[in-house]
Amino acid sequence: MCDTTKVWPVHSMYGMRIVGLTGGIASGKSTVSNLFKAHGIPVVDADIVARNVLKKGTGGWKKVVATFGEDILLDNGEVDRAKLGQIVFSDPEKRQLLNR
Repeated sequence: MCDTTKVWPVHSMYGMRIVGLTGGIASGKSTVSNLFKAHGIPVVDADIVARNVLKKGTGGWKKVVATFGEDILLDNGEVDRAKLGQIVFSDPEKRQLLNR
């Protein structure tokens, strides 16, 4: 595990801690996440949640297509996440539109 991976205590509720796991590419986030899972600790993966929100036909998909147009779609109708990423990470105003 790279020393840039961080586990941040966020909240404690009913004796249960909620933590955030952050880090750069190849910093060990997946390793720590798998360790949590191996010890029976529930893990919510924000990347998986984001992918599910953008699945074809969902409410999130409809809003993103309405906002950014059909040019962000792949041939199969799914969102081209790389293309959408290029758009929103090169323009802060468009990133704010996505984050609404």
